[in-house]
Amino acid sequence: MELLIGLFTGIVFGFLLQRAHVLRYDKQLGALRLMDMTIVKFMLAHILVAMVGLYLLSDLGLAKLSLKATVLGANILGGLIFGLGWGLLGYCPGTSLGALGEGRVDALSGILGMLVGAAVFSRSYDWLLTTVYTWGDYGKITLPGVTGLNHWLVIAVLAAVYVLILRFLERKGL
Repeated sequence: MELLIGLFTGIVFGFLLQRAHVLRYDKQLGALRLMDMTIVKFMLAHILVAMVGLYLLSDLGLAKLSLKATVLGANILGGLIFGLGWGLLGYCPGTSLGALGEGRVDALSGILGMLVGAAVFSRSYDWLLTTVYTWGDYGKITLPGVTGLNHWLVIAVLAAVYVLILRFLERKGL
């Protein structure tokens, strides 16, 4: 059943990616050049929806939050590799799959890069555990945990910040 739920939510997310036009190369390039914030707005909205959904399910006892440790070394290195790949190709891994689904074969190089990256990661995982995964390990932290505030208050503040960012970007025509 979990696999079917994952498949269904993946299809819905892919549909939303396509409808929001974030699979288009011009939108990807616009985001990288900070000239078109369609992708940023789309992702911020989805992060907000996911936050509300996860905490609601957790509060109702229907899901359990499984936090991963905050490790600066891994996050920075992973972000640099991700950003480099996105900048070189013009697609991130998820959008490359969606772009291929729309018939853009140039996205195949992104999918190949994703598979090669996964293979390299799996082969170097033991080494990464003793090096990169030890650099700046802060453990399992959350904004509500760090601030001592109720998670719904933190979500409300982040939602307000999102609305302000959205209004700012809209005023600037981004």
